[in-house]
Amino acid sequence: MFTIDLSIRNTAFPVSVQRKTAEDAEAVYQLILAAMRSGNPDIVELKCEGKTEKKIAVRASEISGVQIAEKDGVSAAGGRPPGFFALAGE
Repeated sequence: MFTIDLSIRNTAFPVSVQRKTAEDAEAVYQLILAAMRSGNPDIVELKCEGKTEKKIAVRASEISGVQIAEKDGVSAAGGRPPGFFALAGE
């Protein structure tokens, strides 16, 4: 299973959806990149394959980052899932 995490401006936690294959995850990644590059405030709608009832819709102009991670059943360092890292200035 592959997780696609979206980092949204002014939101502390990423929004994520899952895909079963690497090809499907890459297709979603490319869709999001294209939406981010367009500069339009269009809505990007995604459905999750892991939790079929989960749907998200975000404005493409509010997405500040996207990441794909493979979920292999082995927990990440310290039990934390992969995600985005940011430092806060003083």
